[in-house]
Amino acid sequence: MATSRDDFIIAIRSAFLKKSYQQKFSLLTLIFLSIIIIILGNLNFKPIQYVKIGINEIVYRSSFIISIPENYLKNLGIKLDEHLSIYDQFKKNEAELKILKEKKLNNDFLILENKKLRDLINESIQSEDLYAKVLVDKDSPYLKSIILNKGSKDNVKIGMAIVDNSYLVGKVIEVNYTNSRALLLSDLNSKIPVLLEPLDVHAVASGTGKNYGVIEYTKDDYDQIIKDKEIIVYTSGYGGLFKPGLPVGKIIYDNTINDNIINFFSDFRQLDYVKIVSYDIGSGN
Repeated sequence: MATSRDDFIIAIRSAFLKKSYQQKFSLLTLIFLSIIIIILGNLNFKPIQYVKIGINEIVYRSSFIISIPENYLKNLGIKLDEHLSIYDQFKKNEAELKILKEKKLNNDFLILENKKLRDLINESIQSEDLYAKVLVDKDSPYLKSIILNKGSKDNVKIGMAIVDNSYLVGKVIEVNYTNSRALLLSDLNSKIPVLLEPLDVHAVASGTGKNYGVIEYTKDDYDQIIKDKEIIVYTSGYGGLFKPGLPVGKIIYDNTINDNIINFFSDFRQLDYVKIVSYDIGSGN
């Protein structure tokens, strides 16, 4: 105990010796006042008690005021964490929903493909027609042609008709063992004899290399005859290649080229499966 008091006295003496006259006086005054306050506080002197209560109140209120922004920032941090957690969950749910949508699209596509295959199987059972899957013709010397996954092993022959539902789309021009190539009606090299109904006018439907055809070798007043009429193009049967009456397309007026064109009934860009047909004109099939 004596040692602590001595150390305290030594510390005060050292601090006292290092100060200027004014600083020494201020330090002595503070020490004196502190001693007086301690003594009066221990004696339960009421004014001092009021001062202590006032100081405690000031300290309490100051602490409360200081804690307001601290608590606000703390609550703000909690809310921010909650929002971030909700946002993370939202992004996770969004990703899972995207995956589910992709799976649904794949399932819908498979269901559609299965339906097409079932329809083709049912139809093929009821007839002797041959059905083929349409493949991309990347190395074709023609503008508009398709590769079919049926060939000579399936009795495919050059000249056989290619039909989409009941619409004529082309003919077989090349046959390999496992596949074959078909020329579409829209190719520049395609020319077939047709009949324009209900006019009963014979003509030739020629491909353009685009997604439509044109009428050639018909009457001079052809444009006037078909004006304001709904003209359907059918195969005529001339030449013995196709049987008569196969629907080809409809004559419409194209404002972009200012001419009449054949709007094919089948969309050649959307072909998935086609029917390969051999028409024996002589037997009436």
